[in-house]
Amino acid sequence: MNPYMEILRPGNAIMAVIAILLMAIISGKFTLEVLMAAFVVFMVTGAGNSINDYFDHKIDAINKPERPIPSGRISLKKALIYSISLFVVGIIIAFAINLLLGIIAFLSSLLMIYYARDLKTKCLIGNISISFLTGLCFVFGGIAVDQITVSIYLGFYAFLMTMAREIVKDMEDLEGDKEEGATTLPIVYGKKTSSQIAAFFMIIASVTSPILYFMGIFSIFYLIILVLAVIIFLRGAVSLLQNQSVENTRKISKQIKIGMGITFLGFAVGSPFLATLFHL
Repeated sequence: MNPYMEILRPGNAIMAVIAILLMAIISGKFTLEVLMAAFVVFMVTGAGNSINDYFDHKIDAINKPERPIPSGRISLKKALIYSISLFVVGIIIAFAINLLLGIIAFLSSLLMIYYARDLKTKCLIGNISISFLTGLCFVFGGIAVDQITVSIYLGFYAFLMTMAREIVKDMEDLEGDKEEGATTLPIVYGKKTSSQIAAFFMIIASVTSPILYFMGIFSIFYLIILVLAVIIFLRGAVSLLQNQSVENTRKISKQIKIGMGITFLGFAVGSPFLATLFHL
């Protein structure tokens, strides 16, 4: 993959875009503003990933030496210029949609830079920041399609799932983070406590997520698909509590990502718009 595309971590950036597209599906509104909002989220999220690699190049040299900067495929200076350029373009386009989205894009960009420079290595604060930004993607899309209340509910569940994954990722990266002097949750309180907190978020998300059906936000098809995601999360929680090895945390991190994808699919399939469209 081209290093300038790879440094954006397009998979993560596309996951953020999916939040916008899901809000479009739920509302049934497919407008130019939605496309612009999706582009903004991709650009700003990609810029956040890139600036994160810029500040993390020493840690990545230990944990992820194959990434563009530690592997030498992109220089530090070029990575910084690239990141800032993407932030600026994304913010300008967000302001072109409306003032509120422009302000959110601007403040989110500042938080991403602050996270990458300082918050990432802080106990829980960094996890909360990135999880908040993930949930905010839904709110960003909700504003674009005038479905703010629903977007807040979905953003809350995205926050819970992301918190679990961020903690698990910190467990996976423990050794490299120690070398850099980080104070992440696993370093400060140990892997056992970290696994318990991550499992808590996974279990809470699993047990409470059916409420979106009972609130009338989604149809029964949401529940049917949600069952698979819940199984993945609960099995992952149990496995994490039993085994906190690097190999297992890496596996659990991927499972959480798959579970999130299935949950998002449930959001789409269970949306009122699709139910009406297909006369379900």
